[in-house]
Amino acid sequence: MSRIEINNLTNFVVDKKFFIGVAKKVLKGENRERENLSIAFVSASEIHKLNKKYRKKDSPTDVLSFQRVSAFKDECSEVIICPEVVRKNAQEPKMSLRKELASILIHGILHALGYDHEQSAKEAEKMFAKQDYYFAKIK
Repeated sequence: MSRIEINNLTNFVVDKKFFIGVAKKVLKGENRERENLSIAFVSASEIHKLNKKYRKKDSPTDVLSFQRVSAFKDECSEVIICPEVVRKNAQEPKMSLRKELASILIHGILHALGYDHEQSAKEAEKMFAKQDYYFAKIK
């Protein structure tokens, strides 16, 4: 059984039960039910700092993911989401912020599990197909 924790460091209302459910669906679908996951919702200024530090990109982003780096059971993968940037970058204007955040969370979890759409067109196709598959399962 995985341990999923959510830390909301923003003023946005975050339905923890909903996002834990989304995370569990993805982890189960990827046969990674034992994966521990930390999900943080942060401000644009905080994700900007993290993006600059870890990706050398001097701008805010919607999501950052960090894979678990050791085999220790208590280690966890991390997904950091900025609701401000997600809302600003929303692809589908009619979609609720909650659904947009769910889509970004799925994207972030897939990255944390090792998928990478920046590697090749084939990898991108595989990752985005999985993202669409899991998103379609969300109510």
